[in-house]
Amino acid sequence: MTIRRVEWPQAWRVIASRYPPIDLFERLSLDPAAWDALIALEQLTNPRIRTQIGEISLVPPAERVSGPGASYVMAPFTHVNPKGSRFGDGRFGVYYAAVELITAIRETVHHFEAFARDSRDPPRREDMRVVVGSVANHFDDVTAEPAPMRAQILDPDSYAASRDYGRRVRDAGSNGVFYPSVRHAGGWCIGAFKPRALGVPRQERHLQYHWNGVWVARYFDFHLDEWMEL
Repeated sequence: MTIRRVEWPQAWRVIASRYPPIDLFERLSLDPAAWDALIALEQLTNPRIRTQIGEISLVPPAERVSGPGASYVMAPFTHVNPKGSRFGDGRFGVYYAAVELITAIRETVHHFEAFARDSRDPPRREDMRVVVGSVANHFDDVTAEPAPMRAQILDPDSYAASRDYGRRVRDAGSNGVFYPSVRHAGGWCIGAFKPRALGVPRQERHLQYHWNGVWVARYFDFHLDEWMEL
C-alpha cells in the first residue's frame, strides 16, 4: 500500500438539503471524551436527539471534532448507511469529497439517479447543499495498486473489491483513500475514515437536481442563478 499526501485548499461535498446540520455538535464541550454523557443528558429533555445525532459511539473521542461546521464532518460517521458505500461496508462511516465541485456533483447525481430509478419516482426536483473545506493529510493511494486490483476497486458496477480494500486499510489505521472519480473522468476524490483527517467545512451554496423521470440532465445552481446541463 502506498501513502499519498493530499493537500486540497478546497474539498467539495454535496449532500441532500433535507438533512439539516446537527447543531448539537456546534454546542458541545471542547472535551470529546465528555460527549457521551452530555448527549445522554440532552436526551432526557429531547428524545429526538438520538435520531438527529446518530450513534456517537462509532467515533472514538480522539477523532471527534466540534465547533462551527462540525456537524458536516461528524454526520457521515454517526449516521452510517447500513447498505454501505464504495469504500464502506455499512459498519463505519466514510466522508466523501472531491477536488472539484463538478466531480462531487457527478458522483452524487449517479447515486441520486439510482435511488430515483429504484423508487420509480416521477419527475421531481431535489434540493442539495454544497459544503467545502480543506484537506491536508495522508491517504492510501488507490492509483498505486497493481492494475488488476485497481480495476476491481474502481469497478463502476461492483463495490465488492473496494469495500474489502476500504475495510483493510481502515482497520490498519488509514486516514482514508485517494482515488480517481468513477463518475467523472479526470476527477479526483477522497474517502476519509476519520473526522480529524479533514478540515471542518462550511456551507458554500445550494443546488437543485432535476430528475426528469429517466435521469438528471441538468441542475440549478443558486449561486450562479442558472441551470447547468450535465
